[in-house]
Amino acid sequence: MLTPAFELTQDPDFLTIIIKVPYARASEFDVYFEGEDFKFYAKPYFLRLTLPGRIVEDGREKASYNTDKGTFTIWLPKEIPGQYFEGLDMLTSLLAPKKSRSAKPLVEEMAASAELSEEEEEEFDWEIEQTPYQESAENTLPLQHHYGFGNLRSGVFQRLQDELSDVIDIKDPDQTPADERRRKRLAAETAKFDPDHYLADFFEDEAIQHVLKYKPWWVDAHRKMSALQGESHQERDTHTFVVFSEEEREQLRRFTNKSYLLDKRSRHHVYLGLIDILLAYCYEICINEGDKNVESSWNVRKLSATLCWLESFTSIHDVLVSFGRRVLCYPLHRHFGLVTRACSDTVMILQLGRAAVLKCLLDIHKIFIENDPAYILNDLFITDYCIWIQKTKSKKLAALSESLQKTTLAKSHIGFELEELEAAAVLVQEEESALKAAGTVSKQQLPSSESETSDSEESSSTSSSETEGSDSDERESSTSEDGKINSVQGTLQEERTAPLIDCNGLRQGTNTSTFEVSDEKSKVSLQSTSVPGKLIEELEKQMHTAIRLSEQPEGLATASCIFQEQEENCVSEPDRLSKDTTGKGNFLEASSKTNPLLFLCSTNDDED
Repeated sequence: MLTPAFELTQDPDFLTIIIKVPYARASEFDVYFEGEDFKFYAKPYFLRLTLPGRIVEDGREKASYNTDKGTFTIWLPKEIPGQYFEGLDMLTSLLAPKKSRSAKPLVEEMAASAELSEEEEEEFDWEIEQTPYQESAENTLPLQHHYGFGNLRSGVFQRLQDELSDVIDIKDPDQTPADERRRKRLAAETAKFDPDHYLADFFEDEAIQHVLKYKPWWVDAHRKMSALQGESHQERDTHTFVVFSEEEREQLRRFTNKSYLLDKRSRHHVYLGLIDILLAYCYEICINEGDKNVESSWNVRKLSATLCWLESFTSIHDVLVSFGRRVLCYPLHRHFGLVTRACSDTVMILQLGRAAVLKCLLDIHKIFIENDPAYILNDLFITDYCIWIQKTKSKKLAALSESLQKTTLAKSHIGFELEELEAAAVLVQEEESALKAAGTVSKQQLPSSESETSDSEESSSTSSSETEGSDSDERESSTSEDGKINSVQGTLQEERTAPLIDCNGLRQGTNTSTFEVSDEKSKVSLQSTSVPGKLIEELEKQMHTAIRLSEQPEGLATASCIFQEQEENCVSEPDRLSKDTTGKGNFLEASSKTNPLLFLCSTNDDED
């Protein structure tokens, strides 16, 4: 037999049940209803529901069949007109539990009913922190430790050793007691915390501020619910604002309806574990802005100590501290603002009621079922939560949301010295800003001084280059002039040391200061000029003339070159030459005194 897809709606007088049976014969179907029981049969479909209110057969009931859609629509009168049936969207809880032929499940069902009635009568104090149950040594050795939803499971990971490291962080959970799990978890979180990563996200939070602006679906639903605070309970019911998709409805129909035997301590752990799981889910939705990716499964199970370390919490504050520590240790974005945002979102979901909580749990179930190793967490926690939440009273969730809203979480509660880190980082940042400001001022002053320095350096380099150029020119000219002067001086020295002969062949004295031509027709008197180059050219011409005359045959012409230099002027001559090399005086400049150098050349014209 197949369980058909179905949907329930209501108005003040009727309960409407829509059943999809595309492969059934419309002429062959049976409908039975009485009190809270409803049965439908159309081969091969069978549906049995346990309704949240009583219906009655009074002649107003009716049914119709849509051949195009293949759906039956049945209207059933309410026994009390105007009564509101709560939880019509909790499809799993509406499915009647399967009967068992053994006596043990019947006893469990009766015990569960008794326990549920006790839960309804007793108010639960969420503010009292309970002491975890401590097992004795003789009992812990032979027995395995429990975990999972309501701590009802044990021995699961002994059969799943290969997937153990990919699902949870704790090693050998079957042999690890709850208090040791907590110690290992705290030690692992302390070792994982990275101050540099936290401070980087603290100061550079542009991406985080962007994702904090995202508004998931429950924000709009909560706003609408808040706008109807003065309306009746029926108008404010969360099913008005929370709508399940067809895929989610199909998943609810697949769940097996069952009851859970939970004592007071186990119920306490279940409610606190629910908060922990919802916090991790809200972080995932906020950080990815509602989109799913390959890291979604990792984010949810890694941030929830209930899922990752099989933790059993004892107070709401412990749940918030654990979640805050894990947010600042493991994911990519580690910012305390994400912790507070997840807390506020979880409060909204709980205030919306069990329909909103169930919708979130169904989304988590889908995330885990699409991830190969994480499906184990569905079997341990999420599936049971999806079934259990449908039978939870709304006032319990309202009290839980109120307690969560009153619980405060500060950075000092996390235990990582966040405030000290932030204060130290702010001081360092202020010092760097001051140094940067000082550097900016110095850089603004530096260009003007550098320009002045560069200008002075350029001028000095220009002057030095010019000086070097002039020095090099002077050195070259002085060197060439010195060479020429030295050669002239050498020639003059040779001719001074040689015997001085007049044009008649007579030896003259060394004190003779004139050079005369024998026929007195031409007498050359060399006088100094202001340009050293012209003087040197004239000296060279006269020397060439003297050389040519000396090379003529004997008897044709006689020439005598008499160089006479006064002894008192011999010492002053080098001084004048050194003075001329500096460019301040004239080379061999004539003075008012007797010319120290008189060049006389006499030629015999009689033979011409």
